[in-house]
Amino acid sequence: MKIPFEQIVSLDQIGKGGGKRTNELFSLAQKADVKPAVQDEKKVLLLLIDMQNDFMENGELAVPNSHGDVANTLRFIYRNFEKITDIAVSLDTHHVHQIFHPSWWTDRNGNHPEPFTVITARDVEEGKWLPAFEKEISVEYVKNLERSGKKQLVIWPYHCLEGTFGCALEGQLANMVYFHSLCRGSDVRRIVKGQKPTTEMYGIFKAEYDPTGARNDALLEELRKYDQIVVAGEAKSHCVLESLWQLVEYFAEKGEPASKIYCLEDCMSPIPGFEEATEEAYRRLSRDYGVHLVNSAEWSL
Repeated sequence: MKIPFEQIVSLDQIGKGGGKRTNELFSLAQKADVKPAVQDEKKVLLLLIDMQNDFMENGELAVPNSHGDVANTLRFIYRNFEKITDIAVSLDTHHVHQIFHPSWWTDRNGNHPEPFTVITARDVEEGKWLPAFEKEISVEYVKNLERSGKKQLVIWPYHCLEGTFGCALEGQLANMVYFHSLCRGSDVRRIVKGQKPTTEMYGIFKAEYDPTGARNDALLEELRKYDQIVVAGEAKSHCVLESLWQLVEYFAEKGEPASKIYCLEDCMSPIPGFEEATEEAYRRLSRDYGVHLVNSAEWSL
């Protein structure tokens, strides 16, 4: 790579929205002199989960240490520029009125729940919390979350509203991702998720609960073609973790080895309060499915 790291990104601007103009990146790319992705003998996908402004440390749903995670991810891409064939980014994308936002629920006095309130099936049955929209669907949703053993319904701060700064890919990461695309001739795969108002969608392949059982099998099949899938993102405890479970379960169905999946542990952090359960879940992914848990400096093709 002929272009210095500092000409592509500025670590002190992480989370501040200071991205380069795409045409400036294109000019730099003309001088990079790297081989095109189509020449890769082994196909490697870097899958970046929800590394968006609202999950940065100054965002609406801030994940502690997210700036450090982005910095490590930037260095990882730069170090492995000609080993990474494609980059895919998922984008959590919401509307104001969704089942996990405060406006969806009220108590008997018309007050909305505070962020991080947990709403249980019992709360709904006893009338502690009442849905302001889609009453029958909302009640059934909360009940079925618990029946299926999923996380309970958490009311999150408003975040990643479609069209806002918070919904956008973090600026310095966007610089590096699109610079890679320009240099290597590979398209950035954008995965938009979370727009259905009556369900949560932590994982990128399917909702937490959907009576139709809908799943993005086309995307899952796309991922099967890669020799390695490297994963980073936010938050480790929720969207990254659920995406991984969905992916390894699909691979198990198809007889595909989950050992091709590598999690960059220093490029993801949990939401506070979920640390212990998160670490146990990743130990299970490693022990039961063969998923590799590595530091970004240790990964090799």
